[in-house]
Amino acid sequence: MSVSSGTIGLKTASKDEIVDITGRVQEIVSRSKVKDGIACVFVVGSTAAVTTVEHEPGLVSDMKDAMERLYPKDIDYEHHQRWGDGNGHSHLRASFVGPSLTVPVIGGTLQLGTWQQIVFMEFDNKPRSREILVQVVGE
Repeated sequence: MSVSSGTIGLKTASKDEIVDITGRVQEIVSRSKVKDGIACVFVVGSTAAVTTVEHEPGLVSDMKDAMERLYPKDIDYEHHQRWGDGNGHSHLRASFVGPSLTVPVIGGTLQLGTWQQIVFMEFDNKPRSREILVQVVGE
């Protein structure tokens, strides 16, 4: 069994950014030389997340609207009282979407559906420098 790791660095320009990272994850998988196994994608930080989605403008807009309906920015959160940073909604959004994703690798290729991309979701209320870890395990 082989274990290989890589990182993806991102600088987010705005809050609520949704970035397709599928190609960059596949590059790390390809460099790993793992033919059959799994790739774990993990975002370091508590105000961002990773998931899969069809990354097209309409759905990206729908995702942003859904997050605002579920976890509005303009209400007071207990987190704001304790830390004063105004990003309580960011932590909740990230918690519910999740910090990691595991994707099967077969024949050296991520096994994703035709319209399924791996996306990074920025939820914080200011631009950030982010690190996404990708660990590939298999043979």
